[in-house]
Amino acid sequence: MVRPTFARIDVAALKTNYRALRAFVTPPSAGRRPPQVIAVLKANAYGHGAVTVARALEDAGASMLACADIEEGVQLRRSGVRIPILVFGALSISDLAGVFEHRLTPTVSSPSAARALHEIAARRGVRLRCHLKVDTGMNRFGFRYDNLRATLPDVLASRHLVFEAVYTHFATADASDASLFEQQQQRFDASTALLSELGLAALPRHAANSAALLRDRRTWLDAVRPGLLLYGAVPDGLPAPTALRLRPVLSLHSRIVAVKGMRPGETCGYGARFRADRPTRVAVIPAGYADGLDVRMAGVGAVLVRGRRAPIVGSVCMDSITIDVTEMDVSPGDRVVLIGAQGGECIGVGEVADWIGTVPHEILCRTGSRIERVYSDTETDSAAAESGEPAAP
Repeated sequence: MVRPTFARIDVAALKTNYRALRAFVTPPSAGRRPPQVIAVLKANAYGHGAVTVARALEDAGASMLACADIEEGVQLRRSGVRIPILVFGALSISDLAGVFEHRLTPTVSSPSAARALHEIAARRGVRLRCHLKVDTGMNRFGFRYDNLRATLPDVLASRHLVFEAVYTHFATADASDASLFEQQQQRFDASTALLSELGLAALPRHAANSAALLRDRRTWLDAVRPGLLLYGAVPDGLPAPTALRLRPVLSLHSRIVAVKGMRPGETCGYGARFRADRPTRVAVIPAGYADGLDVRMAGVGAVLVRGRRAPIVGSVCMDSITIDVTEMDVSPGDRVVLIGAQGGECIGVGEVADWIGTVPHEILCRTGSRIERVYSDTETDSAAAESGEPAAP
C-alpha cells in the first residue's frame, strides 16, 4: 500500500545519466584512456535508495561505487553488489572488520586510520587495497598537503596496505571565486609529485566531484566522482553543457486530500501567516517537513496541480501543506507534483533549492524515510511519470 505522498525513481533515467557522463568524459582521441567514473551513492544515494541505485549502476556498467562510511558499504554488499566500493571516511568510529569481511576499499586519510587498518590486515595476513586522501584546502579529511614528508613515510612502509589511487576534494568547485579551486589543483599536483619521490609513482588520481567535472576538464585526471549529476541535477550556478543531456531521476508526488473555502480576513495554518484578502479556496496536501519539505517553502514555493502552479500558503506543517487553488477547478484525489513535471510545467530540485537558499543536494537527500520510493525502469513508466500517473509499487 503506497501512501498518497511518494517518490518516483526513474531507474532508466539513472542508467542513461551514467552512460551520458561516461561518454562526456571520454576524450575524442582514441590514444588516451578515458577517466573511470566512480558513482557516488552517499546518503542513501542522495535520497534515491542506495540498494536499487547500486544494482542499476552495476547493471549499466559502473566499475566502482563510493559511499560515505563502512555501514553504507556493508549495506550494498549485503544486497548483492559485486563491484568495488570506495569508502570516503568515518573509519575512526566504525567497525573496521566490515572493510575486510565485505571487501570494501577504504580511504586512508590519517596516520591513525593507517595504523588501525595495518594492524587488522597484519593479524589477518592480508594486503588491503586502499585509496590515499590528501587534504589540499578542504580541512576536513586527508593528510595535509604541506606535511606529507612527515606523515606519510610510516604509512607507506606498511607491507599490508596497498595504495591503488590518491585523491583530494575541492571546497569551492561551484563558487564564482576560483582562487582556492585553482590553488587546490596546484597543491594536489605538487602532492602527487612528492608521492613519486616517496615511492608511489604513477598512482592513479581523482579529484573531480560533479561541480569540478563541469567546471574544469583539467580535474578529470584518471577518474571522476559524480554524485548530483548522476541523479539528473546540476550543482548550483553551473549550467550543464549542451553535450551532456541529463534526465531527473527523482520526482515527488502526492494528492489533494481536502478543499475548503476561506472568507476575506481569515487566516490559514500555524502562526496565522497567511491571511486571505479575498474569497479564497485552499487545498490540503499530505506532505510536510516530516517528509523532507522545508518550512521556508511557505509563501515562496509552489506545487503542480492539473499542469498549473499552485502557491504554498500558510505554514509547512509536520504532515501537510496548504496551497492556494482559488483560480483552479480541483477536487480531493487530484494528483499533485511537488518535484518533477506535470503537463507543460516543471519544478526541478534546483528551483526548490533557490526558494529556500540551499543547494540541490540537500533537497534530494532530505526526502523523508517514510516516503516510499516507487521504481520504474521503462520508457512507458517514465512517460507516465510526466503525466502524474503512478506506477505499480
